[in-house]
Amino acid sequence: MALVKSGWLWRQSSILRRWKRNWFVLYLDGSLVYYHDETQRDMDGRIHIKYSCRDVRTGRECRDVQPPEGKSRDCLLTVVLRDGSKTTLCAESEDDAIAWKMAVLEAKSTPVRLRPQKEWHR
Repeated sequence: MALVKSGWLWRQSSILRRWKRNWFVLYLDGSLVYYHDETQRDMDGRIHIKYSCRDVRTGRECRDVQPPEGKSRDCLLTVVLRDGSKTTLCAESEDDAIAWKMAVLEAKSTPVRLRPQKEWHR
């Protein structure tokens, strides 16, 4: 599966609100998968951006979130899901947070082709 973007992001756990560093990969099919590390052997979770994502917020739009120690609020990224839940992430820099936001929004809006287009007209 082709990947759109990959890199390290901090992810806030849903229960204890602790920050954990994960290797994230955004695939062409709209799957945002996070792994224990960059070997991509141990998957920690997956978000189906195309079907589940309602909105992506960055920086000051991420209210009620304290960034990890030593990180700026400008590095925050929140993926808001259709079921009302949120996945809160923190990038290494403000530019990286914006780049992830753009990639996720693009993945959300890009249609998935299940078969080659020329077969549609038969």
